[in-house]
Amino acid sequence: MSTEAATFGADDLNASAYPEAFSAPEQLLAAYFNSSPVGLGIIDAEFRLLAINQTLAEMNGIPAASHLGKTVREVLGDFADVVEPEFRRVLSTGKPILNFEVSAVLPTRTDVGHWMEHYFPITDATGIVTRIAIIVVEMTAQKKLEQSLQDVGGKLRKEMDRLQMVLDVSSITASNRNLQLAFPRISALIRRVLRHEYAGYELHDSSTGLLVRQAEDFPLGKGLLSSLPISPHDSPSGRAWQERIPLIFSKDQMLGFEAEIAKNFLAEGLLSLCCVPLSRPNGALGVLVLGSTRADAFQPEDLTLLNQVAAQLAVALENHRAAVEIEALKERLAEEKKYLEDEIRSEGHFTEIIGDSPALKTVLDQVATVAPSGATVLILGETGTGKELVARAIHRLSRRKDAPFIKLNCAAIPTGLLESELFGHEKGAFTGAVSQKVGRVELAGGGTLFLDEVGEIPLELQPKLLRVLQDQEFERLGSNRTIKVNLRLIAATNRNLAKAIEQQEFRSDLFYRLSVFPIRVPSLRERREDIPLLVRYFVHKFAPRMNRHIETISKETMKVLTEWPWPGNVRELENLMERSVIMSEGNALRTPLSELRSGNPAVVSAPDHTLDNAERGHILRVLRDTHGVLSGPEGAARRLGLKRTTLQSKMQRLKITRRDYSGPPRT
Repeated sequence: MSTEAATFGADDLNASAYPEAFSAPEQLLAAYFNSSPVGLGIIDAEFRLLAINQTLAEMNGIPAASHLGKTVREVLGDFADVVEPEFRRVLSTGKPILNFEVSAVLPTRTDVGHWMEHYFPITDATGIVTRIAIIVVEMTAQKKLEQSLQDVGGKLRKEMDRLQMVLDVSSITASNRNLQLAFPRISALIRRVLRHEYAGYELHDSSTGLLVRQAEDFPLGKGLLSSLPISPHDSPSGRAWQERIPLIFSKDQMLGFEAEIAKNFLAEGLLSLCCVPLSRPNGALGVLVLGSTRADAFQPEDLTLLNQVAAQLAVALENHRAAVEIEALKERLAEEKKYLEDEIRSEGHFTEIIGDSPALKTVLDQVATVAPSGATVLILGETGTGKELVARAIHRLSRRKDAPFIKLNCAAIPTGLLESELFGHEKGAFTGAVSQKVGRVELAGGGTLFLDEVGEIPLELQPKLLRVLQDQEFERLGSNRTIKVNLRLIAATNRNLAKAIEQQEFRSDLFYRLSVFPIRVPSLRERREDIPLLVRYFVHKFAPRMNRHIETISKETMKVLTEWPWPGNVRELENLMERSVIMSEGNALRTPLSELRSGNPAVVSAPDHTLDNAERGHILRVLRDTHGVLSGPEGAARRLGLKRTTLQSKMQRLKITRRDYSGPPRT
């Protein structure tokens, strides 16, 4: 071929037109030069373009004619730095270079192009390589497609990783009831995706109004965060909790908070925070907090993922709370059942208020009036008049009728145990407190608490009961946690509380709180017209139990019963009727009227020097000497050589109450 550069058109580039310029490979090249979809060209030993087809010219972005006679560097600029070393290798070795992949930005283009190039040596008659044939395949579109597929694949893998993380978090929260222990594992799963250094979650405490950190995962922390209280009004997590939306905080934003917690985040080296509320339909339970030592570590697109994680945590926390509440409810129901069973075993056999006397009707009218109001009621009356029955009637007619009715006889519980019985105690609160105990006040939550013999409550416990009445709150013995309770209090006493106030044995402020609506239950001698009805009621009650069939009561018997003053009131009448049914063998009631006529109702037929009486007297003397203290080195149990629980059992069997030994010590 002549040294003069030639441009080859579709019609004139062929082997017959330039027989001296083309060898056999060149003839094959010429046959496909302009019809080929790939770029074709020929350069000489100085890298000048001798021939180029239209396809390669379009790749370079320069007309074909503008290529001829110019070097590759003159046409393509710095791109020559990429290809010239390969041209030299072809010239020096005489071997072709195949599949040379090139990526560059040509002077005539703004985007990165990608090409696959092949270089073939062309020799002269002496076998020296004097020219190089260039074949170029455009791969830009293919590369863009591959890159796009790689990007899509990368995004898919990222989304799959995130989805797997959410599934793994769900698995952990579903299989672990204690999230505090499981939280480091949850944080490790999140770290695979977001690469944070700090993670923790805080729950809102309704009693204090603060956010309380429950768990954290901060292996490299300095310990500046763990014990700090978190204000919901002046902290990053508090703002997210209040606004109920996830928030990202930079270093400058954290500096805007006055709370110590925000400053300590910075002191720990955390330059960015992400706070996500643990939301449920009833509100946010708390906040999930992530922190990083990198600025701008959290992006808005991360919030969707963290919302999913926070939702899993919130559901698990709510389920845990529900499980705790259900367990507490089960325990409470068990306690209530136990108390109710105890009441059934220990209460009297009187189950209804019997009578139609004016005095009794006045009481029942008062019960109907006060029952729906929810007011505190003080029931006054002698022993055995049926004060507890009046209290139960008030409960049954109140809005709390479906809730528990819990009773406590304050005179039947030793002084040292009364506070525990009323308010409960924590495990280890005192010697012998081997487990937590729920008190009667807490058991009566939502219902009614009936305190019989309320005048026997020690002076030191009265302020605590007054607080329940005023604020509806208390603390268990051995605990500083305040417990809210919603209950109605009904109290009863046979004491003259006004006199007790004068003697400084009863607080006047407690008396006024108790006697919002006083009801005086009349004695049986004030309602004598009810005695025949009560006699019939008790006879019909006891006869079936003792396999008796009693149909008549003599007029003489009824007359004596009606005229008797009944110092023991209804309870005394009930006991006499039970004894009468036992003694009756025919159809007529046989009543031991001699007991009534003599003025000495039978109490115990045994003489005073029985073993029980001797034991009772000895225990009473020791209790007076120890001022009612049961346990401890100087307690009554130690002096008697008994366990405290054994002494309490004996006191219950012998019917020893605090009033029996509350006097001054005997000498």
